[in-house]
Amino acid sequence: MFWTRLLSGVVLVILALLLIIPGGIVLLISTCVISLIGLFEYYRALDLQKKPAAWVGYFFTVFYYLNLFFHLKGLSTVMLIVMMLIALPFFYVLSYPKYDVKQITELFFGPVYVSVMLSYIYQTRMYTHGKYLVWLIFLTAWGCDTCAYCAGRLFGKHKMSPVLSPKKTVEGAIGGVAGAFLLNLIYMMIFRGRLTTMGTTEIVVLSLLSMIGALISMVGDLAASAIKRNVGIKDYGKLIPGHGGILDRFDSILITAPVIYYLVTIIV
Repeated sequence: MFWTRLLSGVVLVILALLLIIPGGIVLLISTCVISLIGLFEYYRALDLQKKPAAWVGYFFTVFYYLNLFFHLKGLSTVMLIVMMLIALPFFYVLSYPKYDVKQITELFFGPVYVSVMLSYIYQTRMYTHGKYLVWLIFLTAWGCDTCAYCAGRLFGKHKMSPVLSPKKTVEGAIGGVAGAFLLNLIYMMIFRGRLTTMGTTEIVVLSLLSMIGALISMVGDLAASAIKRNVGIKDYGKLIPGHGGILDRFDSILITAPVIYYLVTIIV
C-alpha cells in the first residue's frame, strides 16, 4: 500500500506540473473535468448520481467554467448559482414526492462545494504571479497535512477530534500550521526574484496569513471525513490507487484554494 500510494503521489505531482504550469485553457479544462468527477463522487456517496436533478449540477459546472474563461457578458457566479437554485425546485415540485428537501439541498450544495471551490486553483493561476503563487495552495494544504502527520507521530498526545478522526492531535495540528508557514516562506524567498510586485514584507505577511489556510485545510479534511462517516463509506472512489477518489485527495484543497486566492488578491 505504501509504494502504491507513493507512486500515485508522484504521478499526481507530475500531472499537476504539466497542467498548472501552462495555465490557460489546459488548466481550465482539466479543472472542469476534475470538478465533474469530484461532483459525481459526491453525488454517488449520497446515492444521488442517477437522479435526473443531478444533471443541474453537472450543467452548472460546465457553464461556470465556460464563464470563467470567456467572461460572458452579464453572467456572474452569483447569477449561475441563483439559476441553479431556481432549477432544482422545478424537479422538486414537478416530480414530487420523488425528491425530499434534504436531497434537493444536497444537490445544490455539491456544485458549490466541489466545482466553485476547486476553480480557485485556476483563478489563482491566472492572477498576478499566479504561475508561482498557485503552488501556495498545495504547499498550504498538503504541506500542512504532511507536517501534521510527522508532528503528530513525534509529539502527539492530545486528541483534536476523538470521534471523527482519532489519530489527529492538537500537537500535530500545531506542527502542520507551523510547517505550512515555513514551506510557504522558503518557497517564496526562493522565487523572490520572480515575484516582482512583492517585497520581503509582503512575502512574510502572506506566509503568516497562509497559516489560516493551513488551519482551514484541516477543517476541510475533517468535513470530508464527516460526510463519509455520515453515509457509511471509507473512500469517495478508487480512481487514484492508494488515495481513493478525487475528493479523498482534494478534500483539503477545496477549502484552502479560495482562502489562498483571496489572500493573494489582497496582498499582491
